[in-house]
Amino acid sequence: MPFNELASELMKGLINFTPGNALMMLAGGLLIALAILKEYEPVLLLPIGFGCILANIPLTGMTEGGGLFAVLYRAGISTELFPLLIFVGVGAMIDFSPLLAQPSMVLMGAAGQFGIYGTLILATLLGYPLNEAASIGVIGAIDGPTSIFVASKLAPELLAPIAVAAYSYMSLVPIIQPPIMKLLTTKSERKIRMEYAPRPVSKRARILFPVIVTIVISLLVPDAAPLISMLMLGNLLRESGVVERLNKAAQNEVANVATLFLGLTIGSTMSAQSFLNLQTGGILVLGLAAFILDTVAGLLFGKLMSFITRGKINPLIGAAGISAFPMAGRLAAQIAQEEDFDTFILMHAMGTNTAGQLGSVIAGGVLLAIVSGLI
Repeated sequence: MPFNELASELMKGLINFTPGNALMMLAGGLLIALAILKEYEPVLLLPIGFGCILANIPLTGMTEGGGLFAVLYRAGISTELFPLLIFVGVGAMIDFSPLLAQPSMVLMGAAGQFGIYGTLILATLLGYPLNEAASIGVIGAIDGPTSIFVASKLAPELLAPIAVAAYSYMSLVPIIQPPIMKLLTTKSERKIRMEYAPRPVSKRARILFPVIVTIVISLLVPDAAPLISMLMLGNLLRESGVVERLNKAAQNEVANVATLFLGLTIGSTMSAQSFLNLQTGGILVLGLAAFILDTVAGLLFGKLMSFITRGKINPLIGAAGISAFPMAGRLAAQIAQEEDFDTFILMHAMGTNTAGQLGSVIAGGVLLAIVSGLI
């Protein structure tokens, strides 16, 4: 082979490397830096960032045909396998006792989904097709697996920016929510102490809860069945007390492997060609708007409940109605204690947070049912 042809063959990666590839590799490096230096959702952002870097190295073949990422995408994203496996792990980690002890918290969880529908309406007004608008709106739940599940069914071409937005905003909950909380609540409201004398929750109730929820929601919203059933399966493993090995595996090995492959695969879709456009910027902005609207709606509903109960409910727990479990619940309790160290609202906030987790799954199923029936 002549030297010139040999040199061209050896340097074909550099020859095909574009400024767009360089920019996306920097974006991947930023995600890795946030994961390592700031510890913002490292188990998600680190593999996403590394996958993004690999996707922007030309001519590797990893994202095409029988390449690694193409295989992972077909096996875990197209089939919705990865997000569903992650939901089994999430369910195994959730304790629904605070919600069962305070059933009224389900209203807070429902209010925390307003941003999904508000953003759907906003996106359609801005000219997005209904399927894309619905997929973008679900970002507001701050629930990565649900966002991926809905987007992969309704708008797979937007999966990369939607997934990145959902997981990035999930990691930024401690940055985005506190200013909104302090803006919409007064100091005296944040100091409200809530009594916690819940009725005891029996083991029988904790075991029956995931079974009944699966049956009821699957009958009412069949499109939500895959998500809710895997979430409740994980919770049943936890509460049964007889399959501890499966419970621990769901929380650790299963969830970790699925998260690793999901992050790498999502990152691999962040090529310069598909990611660097105005549409991606619009999705990121609308996703942030959905997150903010969900938080605002939850807080305003919390203020309404505080008014109705004559100051017995701390409005901050409304902000925990999003699906970022358990971060949102802990953050609401932290903000309350910053005002008054003796204000303990953690269990109330966790009840709202678990209700928000259920609410986001139901909201995703409702959108799938409605949009699938209209398109």
